[in-house]
Amino acid sequence: MHCCRKFVISGRVQGVCYRASTQKKAIELELTGYVRNLPDGRVEAECCGTVENIEAMQQWFWSGPVMAKVIDVQIQPLPILDYATFDVR
Repeated sequence: MHCCRKFVISGRVQGVCYRASTQKKAIELELTGYVRNLPDGRVEAECCGTVENIEAMQQWFWSGPVMAKVIDVQIQPLPILDYATFDVR
């Protein structure tokens, strides 16, 4: 089953390769969507793929790359979106 979710990750997640690492993990999990920095220091990602792979990505968001320190991951369901790739914005 295919689904899409929006994630907003808080903590020390900018300046620690969080976006590049997210893109690498999303591609491994065959997800589409994007990841970007927000002006307030958080990171936002929209991910589409199988429920199992979205759940794996959700778990990964809590650890992220080595230098990251995640304190919160907010999750919101999205309608099915038609992304072709997973991009860093």
